[in-house]
Amino acid sequence: MAKEQLRFTGSGGQGVILGTIIIAEAAFLDGKKVVQSQSYGPEARGGMCKAETIIDEKNINYTKVEIPSLLLSLTQISFNKYSKKIGPDTVIIVDEEIDVPLRLRAKHEVLSLPILCSAKEVIKNPMAANIIAVGAVNEALQIASVKSLEEAVLNHIPKGTEELNIKAMRLGAELVKQSREEDKKGEEKKAHA
Repeated sequence: MAKEQLRFTGSGGQGVILGTIIIAEAAFLDGKKVVQSQSYGPEARGGMCKAETIIDEKNINYTKVEIPSLLLSLTQISFNKYSKKIGPDTVIIVDEEIDVPLRLRAKHEVLSLPILCSAKEVIKNPMAANIIAVGAVNEALQIASVKSLEEAVLNHIPKGTEELNIKAMRLGAELVKQSREEDKKGEEKKAHA
């Protein structure tokens, strides 16, 4: 596994910090080295927020994400700010409502997923968006085993919401699979045109 540098962004209250904690713990349970950090905008709820996790097989000497291997954004304002500093291989996962410029779509794998909508309409709990995002990120980069990810999710959610949150995690993984399948079909159509 190559070193993964994950940057989760959104607004306070969306659970992006908890998302990075869960994915870091899942990787740790699989025996990897992890570092997790976060920063808030001026308001904890509603202000912009960023959380980061570095995951590696080797010891991590520098604990700041410089160029993320993955950028997750749940709001347009956070995407606009944090998409300025990404590398050529950065995978971008955004909520489907976020407008990603064509120049970025041309150079990066962009997974535009119905994260917030699925939390409301499929899981019936808007607070599950971060768990859907965690499932999506893990599926996109294959960071941790599903068993470890489930354990990490269960360690950080309120009692009584286990079934709902595991369903949300699995839905996130499914959304990535579907998106990649659609992209593959689109590429094949272009090749045969």
